[in-house]
Amino acid sequence: MKYVLMIGLDESNVPEEIARHGCGGWSEEMTRRGVVRGGLGLRPAAEATTVRVRDGDVLLTDGPFAETKDQIGGLSVIECSGLEEAVEIASKHPVARYGSIEIRPLLDL
Repeated sequence: MKYVLMIGLDESNVPEEIARHGCGGWSEEMTRRGVVRGGLGLRPAAEATTVRVRDGDVLLTDGPFAETKDQIGGLSVIECSGLEEAVEIASKHPVARYGSIEIRPLLDL
């Protein structure tokens, strides 16, 4: 099964260790295990532009889609045996200790 792990966090509350050193070896460990299929970090939500089309008009909003402290800071694509293993992988991510990791199955297209 393929899943995307959406890394959610309050950007104002990122521990200095994570800000300076990224995922603290998580990416390397999961690559070594052969479960990582891709991933990337995102620039701060303040740099986002949200697009909506209403009645044919394109509406742009500076900033993130949702008005919330927690934002998606990055994502990883993994391939593993199923949800149980995906939960185990996500629980090892350092952001899981102070933010959240949403696990979502990918569509097979």
